[in-house]
Amino acid sequence: MAEAAGVRGRAEDYALLWSLVLVVAVLSVLPLARLLLEGIAPGGALSAQALTRVLSSPATWIATRHSLVTALGGTLLAVLIGGTVGLVVALTDIRGRNAYVFCFVMPLLLAAQVVALAWLQLFGPSSPLLAMLGIAPPLGSRNPLYSAEGIILVLGVQYAPLVFLTLRAGLRALPQELIEAGLAGGGGPMKVLRAIVLPLMTPPLLAGVALCFVSCLGNFGIPALLGIPGNYLVLPTLIYQRLAGLGPGALSEVAVLSLLIGFIAVIGIVAQDALLSRRDFRISTASIVARPFELRRWRLPVEVALWTLSVVVLVLPLLALVLTSLVPAVGVPLNLATATLDNYRFVLFDHAAAKRAFVNSFGLSGMAAVAIVLLAVPLAYFLVWRRSRLLRMVNLVTEVPYALPGVVLAIAAILLFLKPLPVVGWSLYNTVWIILFCYLARFLVLGLRPVISGYYQLDRTLEEASQIAGARLLRRLRTIILPLVAPAAAAGALLIFLTAFNELTVSALLWSSGAETLGVVFFSFQQGGDSNFAAALGVLTVIVSIALMLSTLPMAGRLPQGVLPWRD
Repeated sequence: MAEAAGVRGRAEDYALLWSLVLVVAVLSVLPLARLLLEGIAPGGALSAQALTRVLSSPATWIATRHSLVTALGGTLLAVLIGGTVGLVVALTDIRGRNAYVFCFVMPLLLAAQVVALAWLQLFGPSSPLLAMLGIAPPLGSRNPLYSAEGIILVLGVQYAPLVFLTLRAGLRALPQELIEAGLAGGGGPMKVLRAIVLPLMTPPLLAGVALCFVSCLGNFGIPALLGIPGNYLVLPTLIYQRLAGLGPGALSEVAVLSLLIGFIAVIGIVAQDALLSRRDFRISTASIVARPFELRRWRLPVEVALWTLSVVVLVLPLLALVLTSLVPAVGVPLNLATATLDNYRFVLFDHAAAKRAFVNSFGLSGMAAVAIVLLAVPLAYFLVWRRSRLLRMVNLVTEVPYALPGVVLAIAAILLFLKPLPVVGWSLYNTVWIILFCYLARFLVLGLRPVISGYYQLDRTLEEASQIAGARLLRRLRTIILPLVAPAAAAGALLIFLTAFNELTVSALLWSSGAETLGVVFFSFQQGGDSNFAAALGVLTVIVSIALMLSTLPMAGRLPQGVLPWRD
């Protein structure tokens, strides 16, 4: 009997494992395989026509050049800001560290298009903030952010926290004795930083650079709001215009454009791996985390500089956005007589698409968060405690949809679901479910990473004891493991919700009437010249994001370090 029960238990384990592998393959491999097939064999037949048309078009190479300029420029600025802040916050004894990290990381968790509009309203001729200060440019003058430099500035601000987070994770693992040995050898803090800290931080810094480059390359919201008005197109906005103008008939061409973006992104990731392979950066010692450098008389000036940076990159743009949402029309000065909440009333109660968008965004984000957590808990069990070559491959595959630009996944999903599904005959195209599919594929890794961190902190004694007592895997997962990893899983679910709730890059290409998301409605307001409605909608999404971030603070002490990016 015991032997038969053991055989049934192993069979159930294998059935669960292969079910998880199949789900990951459908989410991560199948869409990208379909995209690759369309790029080399449109319509099912090998053909070079679409490839030739796209690669011979001047618009393709202009957009490619613009993408490289803005991605490289945004990455350079993000590294400068995020790297400097990361070193100061992680290595020195500044006060109010948690509050500062919360503020510095916030732009990353806000919608890119909302951040772009906030900066537009900060510098534009119709800016209520500049008008109140008496320094607004004349009405009708060009907003300076409608340019490559404007795109680079906002991309750099948006993704500086990415560099900060990867660098901070590396600095946490820096052994104390290495720094103390450098100081004992006569080196000052700056010499220790140059000779010891920075060389050892090359891997996390390069990882941050690669992630930032790919994010800048695939960003749609910022180049759309700042580039389209000045006809400064990058590859994602070129794809959007081709698909919006020509519809499904342009799929072969936009598939080639998507592969081009993916190819550039892969080059960036491969370059990172090549640079890391040239030196051995492993640390052969382990100890407690290094003590922070004492700034002494420089502490107050450094703290003032850090908070001034947060005011400039976060507070002022958001203040300009709030003030814009309170004026009745563009160009109207804000005062007690003109201030109004009508814009909020319109987007909350009067605009049908905006009301649907709230329902859709909350529903899609919530369903994606719950489904991914339910998938991540058993998948992380196998990845952490049942290691094999297959599982290492599965772990790598889950990263791909998130690592590649979102527009690539969106085009792949359109190609995959343009025709009804075989057997069942259902079509996901032009429905809200195709957006949910892309959310599941793209954000799976956001839910998986915190759960894996939670598994690494578990003592496996209880799970092994229940296994010996005859409890099968599904029961152990439900009654023992899930309660223990629940805080990390909840943190992962919140990250997914925040990211999906503010998403535009995927949904801009997939939405249809009745399936609008908040990002799509926001973008349509701005494109239609209704900046006040867009500002009101943006402020509402910012309030939701900040409230959700604050709600996690009571449980922060129960989570593995680094799971909540806005906690030090």
